[in-house]
Amino acid sequence: MTEFLANAGSWILAASESGEAAKLSDGGVLASMAWLIPVVPMVAAFAIVFWGKKMPYKGWDIAIAVMAFEALYGTALLLSHISSPIAHDFQIEIAKIGNMPIEWGWSVDGLSIMMYFLVGVVGFLVFLYAKGYMEGDIRFTWFFASFTLFAGGMLVLVSAPNMIQLIVGWELVGVSSWLLIGHYWEEHENSSAAIKAFLTNKVADVGLFVGAIIVSMSVGSFRFGDILDAVESGAAEAPMLAQFAFWGGLALFIGAMGKSAQFPLHVWLPDAMAGPTPVSSLMHAATMVTAGVFLVGRMFPLYLTEGFATEVRSIIIIVGALTLFLTGLIALVQDDIKKVLAYSTLSQLGYMTVAMGAGAYTAGLFHLFTHAFFKALLFLGAGSVIHSVHSNNMSDMGGLKKDMPYTYWTFVVGSLALAGILPFAGFFSKDEILASLRYASGEFGVADGGGALATIVLALAIAGAFITAFYMARTVFLTFHGEYKGHGHPHESPRIMWVPLVALAVPSAVIGFINIPGVTEVFTKLVGGREVKVLDHHAESFDGLVLVLGLIAALAGIYLGWRIWGPDKETQQERDTFRVDGLYPLLENKYYIDDFYMDGVVRPIRGPVARAMDWFNGHVLDFIVNGAGLLAKAAGRVVYWFDQRGVDGAINASGAITGAGGGVLRLLQTGKVQQYAVLIFAATVILVGGLVIWF
Repeated sequence: MTEFLANAGSWILAASESGEAAKLSDGGVLASMAWLIPVVPMVAAFAIVFWGKKMPYKGWDIAIAVMAFEALYGTALLLSHISSPIAHDFQIEIAKIGNMPIEWGWSVDGLSIMMYFLVGVVGFLVFLYAKGYMEGDIRFTWFFASFTLFAGGMLVLVSAPNMIQLIVGWELVGVSSWLLIGHYWEEHENSSAAIKAFLTNKVADVGLFVGAIIVSMSVGSFRFGDILDAVESGAAEAPMLAQFAFWGGLALFIGAMGKSAQFPLHVWLPDAMAGPTPVSSLMHAATMVTAGVFLVGRMFPLYLTEGFATEVRSIIIIVGALTLFLTGLIALVQDDIKKVLAYSTLSQLGYMTVAMGAGAYTAGLFHLFTHAFFKALLFLGAGSVIHSVHSNNMSDMGGLKKDMPYTYWTFVVGSLALAGILPFAGFFSKDEILASLRYASGEFGVADGGGALATIVLALAIAGAFITAFYMARTVFLTFHGEYKGHGHPHESPRIMWVPLVALAVPSAVIGFINIPGVTEVFTKLVGGREVKVLDHHAESFDGLVLVLGLIAALAGIYLGWRIWGPDKETQQERDTFRVDGLYPLLENKYYIDDFYMDGVVRPIRGPVARAMDWFNGHVLDFIVNGAGLLAKAAGRVVYWFDQRGVDGAINASGAITGAGGGVLRLLQTGKVQQYAVLIFAATVILVGGLVIWF
């Protein structure tokens, strides 16, 4: 097996046969000034709030300038890193918890640079598109303030060199997504969707907090570098971390499950489509939902090094497999074009998670990288259609190919990339995941018995490739082919919207070529690095068997989709009648998981639990609080009486005695020298007499 080196669980760089890793750079000025990457959008978000409405473009000009800066800086770092690998952390101590410093800083390495590039480039194109999409919105300026905060929060997260800063970025992403999903809060379902997303993530965030505490306290540092140095040193040298690694790693993964919407915590993501389409695009492509995969990548050696959290990988791969297969099926029965893409994202996140669980770090991150482009493209294409026909439902569409040529052809490119058709980007990254699973089923294993598990997951992943192509064929044919079934007048979107579609279509078509096994492998160099030895499987050549099986599955899905949904009919309802008895009702009800959460969790909390808490609050807590108030009032009266009668009385009596004594002594001050002499003489006689008598 090829040996790889990783730093902070983020960079993996192939070692040479002599065992020497590539020399790493500190990044120079580009890296030392990279604090601007998270800071600039955070400052800009507040600038838009205060001054956006006074700007010529109502705050969009500030937002787009910031994203242009992020795109340029991210690209510069990426090119610099590929030519001379960078691995450097910058940390500034701002407080302490005992002996553990709380620090703020920025990380510049393969993993963070990849995310800087994605958030910047994809974000710039989405922000450009959003200008046309949000034109005329009543809260136009507020939208771009929240949207900029959203991008900034993600950059705080991915730049974090320690657990504390990652959690801050994690929560910034969460609160800004709540603002954006509920942007159209006047409709109850939209505000409910925002609350659902927020609360589901908060449940998972408990895992993140617990995991961060366990892992950090076991090492005595919040720094990722220190934690993974302890992993590199081995279980014998880090016994406390080894002892608690399973629970810490599992808790961190639960946090990742929430952000990356893994089954069964996936329920918030489809409802999040209530937000404006540009939000959906950036959220699914390069920000919020990729955060969980990013976290697992950052902590990757913890899960892969013997003696630590290797057992958690079995859980990771099972959760990922369930997500990629089960959520992909739900996409088949959706009428809302955005929800088709939402369930598609869930499925693709499952592929990424499966790769991480199988030990295929490079493959998982490569799919995250390629997915960012074609999923952003597909969501923006869906937004272009919605902008044209004023409906999210494919039952109101059809025949848009001739009226929306730019949207159609770019959407087809995105669909082919998502389906994993050669030579589009998704083919290369998904094929590498399939190859990694086959490798895992043979030699690598996921734990004891992991080979058999990887074999089952490989079968599900190939089936998932068929399902993906099948539902995307349905989406393309129902939306763009046949005759238009809606009531409006479809038209191509304005230039500011279709230009980003074309710009995203290019990498969606060709960017997979940057990591051809054994040929280019530019992406492998991008995520390469140092320090923590791990065994990441990265194929040195194509695996012919899984390549053929995956490609056949995808082509079969497209062909079957064309046969079922290609022919036109009078209505979309007649056209979209394909059903599998017993399966489709289950899919239409989303496996009843939402119902379970509502009936088994939400309603009991709202009903008997809420009533019990209200009774406890009114009868117990209020009794305690009111009783404490009455006791305090009574004690106050006693203290007041003692103050008035005791303390004031003693002070007043002391003053009166002093005054009376002064009055008596005043009589002795006559000013007559003879009297003073007599008094002195008398005092002397008394004193002498007393001494004589005493002694």
